[in-house]
Amino acid sequence: MIAKNLRELLPEFTSDRTFLSALVVCSGASLVALRWLKQRNIHWKTEEAKKRRELGLQEMEKAVQRFKKENPLAQSNTILPLSLVELAGKLQDGSLSPESVLYAYMGKALEVNKEVNCLTDFLQECESQVQELKSKTEKGPLYGIPFSIKQAIPCKGYDSCCGILNQGVLDQEDNVTIQVLKKQGAVPFVKTNISQTLICYDCSNPVHGQTLNPLNHKRSPGGSSGGEGALISAGGSIIGLGSDTGGSVRFPSSFCGICALRPTAHRLSVLGMREPIDGQTEVPTVIGPMARDVDSLVLCMRALLCDEMFRLDPTVPPIPFNEEVFSRLTPLRIGYYDTNSHFPSTPSMRRVVHETKMILEEAGHTLIPFTPPELDWNPFELFTRLFFADGGSAFLEKFKGNFVDPHLQDAVNTCKIPFFIKKTMATLLKPWSPRVASSLNSMCEARSVKDLWAHQKIRQDYCQTFIAEWRRLNLDVVLGPMLGPAFNIGYPGKLLVAVCPTVQYSILNFPVGVVPVSTVTQEDERQLKDYTQYNNDKFEKLMNKALEGGVGLPLSVQCVALPWQEELCLRFMKEVETLTAAKKRS
Repeated sequence: MIAKNLRELLPEFTSDRTFLSALVVCSGASLVALRWLKQRNIHWKTEEAKKRRELGLQEMEKAVQRFKKENPLAQSNTILPLSLVELAGKLQDGSLSPESVLYAYMGKALEVNKEVNCLTDFLQECESQVQELKSKTEKGPLYGIPFSIKQAIPCKGYDSCCGILNQGVLDQEDNVTIQVLKKQGAVPFVKTNISQTLICYDCSNPVHGQTLNPLNHKRSPGGSSGGEGALISAGGSIIGLGSDTGGSVRFPSSFCGICALRPTAHRLSVLGMREPIDGQTEVPTVIGPMARDVDSLVLCMRALLCDEMFRLDPTVPPIPFNEEVFSRLTPLRIGYYDTNSHFPSTPSMRRVVHETKMILEEAGHTLIPFTPPELDWNPFELFTRLFFADGGSAFLEKFKGNFVDPHLQDAVNTCKIPFFIKKTMATLLKPWSPRVASSLNSMCEARSVKDLWAHQKIRQDYCQTFIAEWRRLNLDVVLGPMLGPAFNIGYPGKLLVAVCPTVQYSILNFPVGVVPVSTVTQEDERQLKDYTQYNNDKFEKLMNKALEGGVGLPLSVQCVALPWQEELCLRFMKEVETLTAAKKRS
């Protein structure tokens, strides 16, 4: 039809060769035009999403100003310094009103957002929810506590698009965990920024932009729950919810100097939760709390592990918070290690693990060297083979009709490489750059269902081997390194292979918490310059550039327990936090 119309419109073409040449030119021009129109359409949708966000934040600003005008004596500076436990007590006894607390945190969140760009939505229902709370005779344990929520966790009437334009589709109901929070008296008031598709552990996407680390604006706040980490660290929220597949509540907590808990999968409900890869269950996504101290995480878990949670989601085991385990005072048998063989810890991280080990020993706990079992594939490779079992095709589909964030470009490019080329490149590079070869191999899809089952069997065997070694040493918990300090912006996307410390426990599905214990010293910085483990390969050079200039930034450790032992994990975290604080005071 197109050819016939062209002949009618262009009768001067007298030969097929001339006509075909014109057709090629017109077709090429059409493809360029279509590509341009597509780009303009994506740009328009992105701008519309940004406008919706700005209108919401403007409404938030108006609400704060209105409250200040109506309550000129309200003083946020007496509210914001309170810990969550102190704040909850004052709300329970009536010495503080839920309105004064909500608007104090709304005002502070707006200040923080102007500095680091961490908010995506103002949850306008929070104002009416506060009024409803006042009419109730019973006060839940989180009565009047403002909560921030990671953008990927569904809230009714809002967008949980994960940095992917979804043409204005809004969530039809709250995630179950959000419903329980509200039932317990908490007031969700903002949603926070994330990395696009939740894959990268930086915090940037084409819709809401780059979030900065409040401790150093040249640094990443971590991801994918980076907006939560930045907001809580800077005082704009007292507690929030993030999600974690490969470390997404742990990275922001480490980079921003706060605490977080990654629970066992299904200890908290994830119904309705946006997943990085839909249908992928072998490496589960979990929801976890993030806060400035461990006591806040404990209060949150106490409130969430209730009959309402078990009623709304029958797949959550009805296991209430075990006070006896959390409150037990007997000394712990603690395994510890300071590095892994695939991506060795930096000097600063090894230092803080050993310093934490020493203060635990001085407090009467037994510390036992623990070597995580080795397997043929390192934790990153096993994680990636399970997570990208299709070679990344489902991941790539998410970008249809969307821009790709620059921080994800390396991952997207790798997924696009055909299987046989990745395999060939991995084989050729293995003698000279084993970590690059391992990274390429990990992105090679399972070629059959049998292959996928074989990968799953490796994970199951690894889990059993890990637990067997844990049992052999009769351990209660394990102390291990975290990734940190905060990377310079742009490097997390280039160093996905550096996530071994966190993905190990995602594969195992163990509860694990992050606690800040120290900061980077000048000596740490000096040792980093001389630090080589893999003959200065590509990743090592990138790692040094990612971390340089980090003096004064926080360093954290991971506190690990066996599955379903969140209370023991929190007890261990509290011990580390308390002893670290005492050491700093001495």
